[in-house]
Amino acid sequence: MKLEPRDCRLLAQLQLDSRISNADLADRVGMSPSACWRRIRQLEDAGLITGYRAEVRADRAGLAFEALVHVNLTRHNETHLEEFISAIARRPEVMDCYATTGKSDYHLRVVCGSIAAYTEFLEEFLFRLPAVASAETNVVLRQIKRSAVLPIAPIG
Repeated sequence: MKLEPRDCRLLAQLQLDSRISNADLADRVGMSPSACWRRIRQLEDAGLITGYRAEVRADRAGLAFEALVHVNLTRHNETHLEEFISAIARRPEVMDCYATTGKSDYHLRVVCGSIAAYTEFLEEFLFRLPAVASAETNVVLRQIKRSAVLPIAPIG
């Protein structure tokens, strides 16, 4: 689906406030409410909009420990790799997981209630996966910027 300028305006507004009423959204992007509603449904059907969520502050929810974990695998055979990916996907502490180029094979963002909970995550889970050779942890001292808002702009 090619994004039109109105799609970019809709997506920008929805990323800032997904609870905005359809009438207010339509007004902000210069569309009629019915046309706005139809276009949002088209964007959802096309898979551009995948959901609507509340943003929750981890520290206020009792999750004060955050780390970036750089994981190296022992071997890249298909069975161990699938097991690793499946296990990581099931863990609620793992907020993000990226397969990347460079020194480490995978990078995880992990959120826990405490250093003790994180240690348990490492010892009872991560280090027990057959594919994991090593993991290096960078503890997050403070968050400078975090955004889920994509910088969507019209192409052309």
